[in-house]
Amino acid sequence: MDLNKYRLFADVAITKSFTRTAERTGYSQPGVSKMLKSLEDDLGITLFRRTKNGVFLTPNAEEILPTVRKLLNDNGILEQKVAAMNSLNSGHMTIACFASTSRIILPEIIHSYEEKYPGIGITLLEGGTDEIVNWVNDEAADFGILSRRNIDTLHFIPLMRDPLVAILPKEEPYTSMKEFDIKEFEQQPFIISAEGTDYDIHHMIQKTGIKPDTRLTSRDDHAIVSMVAAHLGISILPMLVVKDLLYMVHAIPLKPYFDREIGICYLDKGAVSPAAKNFMYLIREKFAENNASNS
Repeated sequence: MDLNKYRLFADVAITKSFTRTAERTGYSQPGVSKMLKSLEDDLGITLFRRTKNGVFLTPNAEEILPTVRKLLNDNGILEQKVAAMNSLNSGHMTIACFASTSRIILPEIIHSYEEKYPGIGITLLEGGTDEIVNWVNDEAADFGILSRRNIDTLHFIPLMRDPLVAILPKEEPYTSMKEFDIKEFEQQPFIISAEGTDYDIHHMIQKTGIKPDTRLTSRDDHAIVSMVAAHLGISILPMLVVKDLLYMVHAIPLKPYFDREIGICYLDKGAVSPAAKNFMYLIREKFAENNASNS
């Protein structure tokens, strides 16, 4: 059994593209096509259907995908347990997270991790809450970093509180404000994150009973910031999302205050690979240091 074929199959299920999978895995595009055709021959079933919108799994492929992911996960755990006996010098792990997490939180931690474990490869899957939860549940990712809200039955390790803030044009009268009354969102065009991407903002709106004048919806936080900067409306986003975009917009706390809890989610402690456990430990250590220095 050539597990590399199964790894490519599982990756195409995510990317929906032989070309993108080739880029992510270091193979040539013809090489990916050849190996996956060989896998179809081995199994005796058709795995893919090609359309102008990408490559999609056939019903038979969808049916075997969870088993393939479990096979790869179990094999990874086996390899890493053996590697752990040899100072954890080889292996691979996949982390599912928000784009803001991969942009702001993870680079420094990944750098520290690679200094300790240079033989461990890391893949980042970026998406919204629903996608992250699905990737962890389906074992496409070793663990996820996301908000606690709507994580289904996954286990959760809290890391930090992240304030929700009003996103406003960088001009008066907004730049003189220190906080923003949430009732004001009913008076101006509002831009909201798509549900399933970020549940915390939708929960806040539901809890407070406000009725924003919603004009635009987007899954892309950067797009929301750009639209606010272009005077298409105002919005609410987590501070972590806009931390490196404050040159474009004015971001201030809400009145009353709301935040979200960011942490690590995982499916089952026994199924977490040694490489992932060490990374999770390093994240917790870094945040403990940060919380101590800020208190």
